[in-house]
Amino acid sequence: MKILVSNDDGYDAPGITALAAALSSLADVTVVAPSRNRSATSNSITVDRPLRIAQADNGFYFVDGTPADCVHLAVTGFLDFRPDLVVSGVNDGANLGDDTIYSGTVAAAMEGYLLGIPSIAVSLAARPATRFDTAAQVARDIVARYQKRLPSTPWLLNVNVPDLPYTEIKGIRTVRLGRRHQAEPAVKATNEKGIVEYRVGPVGKAADSGPDTDFGTIAEGYVSVTPLSVDLTQFDALHLVKAWLS
Repeated sequence: MKILVSNDDGYDAPGITALAAALSSLADVTVVAPSRNRSATSNSITVDRPLRIAQADNGFYFVDGTPADCVHLAVTGFLDFRPDLVVSGVNDGANLGDDTIYSGTVAAAMEGYLLGIPSIAVSLAARPATRFDTAAQVARDIVARYQKRLPSTPWLLNVNVPDLPYTEIKGIRTVRLGRRHQAEPAVKATNEKGIVEYRVGPVGKAADSGPDTDFGTIAEGYVSVTPLSVDLTQFDALHLVKAWLS
C-alpha cells in the first residue's frame, strides 16, 4: 500500500512527523505538505501563480501552497504513482462540527476523496496539543483495519482523538458532526501606526454536543469517527425552492 500524508500545520509540524512514522510500519509513506502553517484555508487552491515543490532533509516534500494544493499536485502530476490512501494530520487542535468547513486538515483529505482516493483527516482535540503519539497510533489502528477490510467505495473520514495517553483512550465511536454556537465577536485593535485592525474572533462553544456527536464523544474520552459527504445539496428543500420559483 502507498499512502500520501499531508496536513495544514506545515511539513515540519510534530503531528505530521508522528503520523508519517506510525504509518511507515504499515505502508510506503510519502509526505507532501505545506511549507508553512496554512490552518483554516479550507478547500482553497492556488490558481494565480505557479507552485514550487522542494524536499526537506528528512525526505518530506513541501509546497508553497495550501493543503488542497499539496494533495492535488501530488496526485495529478508530481508523484509517479497513485496513492491508495490519503491521510491528513495530525492536526494541532480539534476539527469538530462546523470546524470541518474551515479546516485545512479536512480539506487535504477531501481533495484526495474528490480525486477518487479513500481519505482520512486526523486531529488531536486540544490546543495546544501534546499527545501526537496517541493520535498517530489511533490513525495507524484505523489504517490497519482499513487494510484488512477494504470498503466497497472510497470514504472520507474525519477523526478526532482525545489528548490523552493511548492507554487511556476508551474506544472509538462512529458519530455525526455536532454544531457550535455563533463565533465570538471580531477583535478590534489599533496598531503602532494608528491603523485599526481586526482579528477573527474565537470559535463558538459547542451547542449541539450530545453523546451521538463528535463533541460529546471526545468529551467522554473516546475517538470520534465521522464519515463526511461532499455533496452540499439540501435535498429536502429542492421541491420547496422549485415551487417558490415557479
